[in-house]
Formats: sequence, structure tokens, C-alpha cells
Amino acid sequence: MPYEYKGVKIYWLGHDSFRISDGATIYVDPYNIAGGPPADIILISHDHFDHLSLDDIRKVVKDDTVIVAARHCGQQLKGFKNIELVVAGSKVSVKGVEIEAVPAYNVNKFKEPGVVFHTKAYGGVGFIINIGGVRIYHAGDTDLIDEMKNFRVDVALLPVSGTYVMTAEEAAQAANIIKPSVAIPMHYGAIVGSVADAQEFKRRCNCEVVILSKER
Repeated sequence: MPYEYKGVKIYWLGHDSFRISDGATIYVDPYNIAGGPPADIILISHDHFDHLSLDDIRKVVKDDTVIVAARHCGQQLKGFKNIELVVAGSKVSVKGVEIEAVPAYNVNKFKEPGVVFHTKAYGGVGFIINIGGVRIYHAGDTDLIDEMKNFRVDVALLPVSGTYVMTAEEAAQAANIIKPSVAIPMHYGAIVGSVADAQEFKRRCNCEVVILSKER
């Protein structure tokens, strides 16, 4: 079952993948999904295989679907019709939905000494989505970063697994800085992380936390 906030329905599809709907149907980072209602908008935070999955995009794309993606995704997406490439700070309006790309990067998750998995220069993004007057933040793959102090959102979708993204403790710190009405944990249960990370996140948060069951 989805979580509903002021008429906007939020479905967790596993890992970092969500479907958000209120008139328009939005998918964020569809990966390993079964399919679902056709997409009006697809958001892609960065080009790693578990976020930009061409097979999964094809399951829900239609002729007039608009794909909003981090700029470095352009080459992989060139076969699709309607592409908006963004960088942190970009704002676009698509089918009545306001979308702002915001920074997403690592500060303390290293693939080798001194080299993080997602550098700021790499250009991955998160998204703040304004749909039906509800502001939803999808963090993408990120650590706790200074820019979060400026985010004003109703619902925050935050990664909690560690390794490549925030740990549960760091994600709770992020939620306590952003102060959403509701936080929803993600980035667990597929490649890294488990429901225990989501539960630890909930225990540490000062705001309401909803742990969603994966949609089938």
C-alpha cells in the first residue's frame, strides 16, 4: 500500500525507486521494477546501473513521457524522445509539476583512499518535486551535506544503508536538519542495507517516519 500525504500517493518500488502520483504519475530511479502505470515523468538521479536502468525505463515509458535526468545521463538516454538534462540548481516545470535538481554527493564514503564513490563534480542530483502543492525530496545517492540546511520539504525520501550513501544515523541527522513532516527510508533491501537500517533510522529521527513495504 502507498503512503498518502495530502492526496499525493507515494509507492516504494524497492531500493531507491518510487512511484509518486497525484494526477501525474512520476517514477524516480526505476530499477528492477515489475512495471506499472505508464509514466508522465521519469526522474533519473545519476547514471549508475541501479538508478539509470534502460530496461526498467522501457517498462513504463510512453510517447509523451518526459525524462528529467542528471546531465551526465544524456548519452545513455539518447534513444528516448523527451529528455530534460539538469544539474544541481536547475528548475524545470513538466506537466504541471515543478522539479528542482539539488546536489547529491559523498563526503565520507570511499571506494579507495581519498576517492569517494559519488564526487560533487560527477554531477549526480537529488530532486525536490512539487506535485499538488506537496514538496517531496528524493535525495539520490548522497551523504549528509551542507546544502540540506536550505531544503524546505514536506516529505523526505532518504537513503539509510551506508556503504555508498548515508548510514541510518547520518540519515536521521539529515532528517533532523531538514525537518520534513514525514521521512521515508530508502536504499536498502536490494544491493546493500536491510530493514534493520530503516528501523534504526526511525528510532533516531525526531519527525514521523514511515517505513513502506515494497510494491509488488
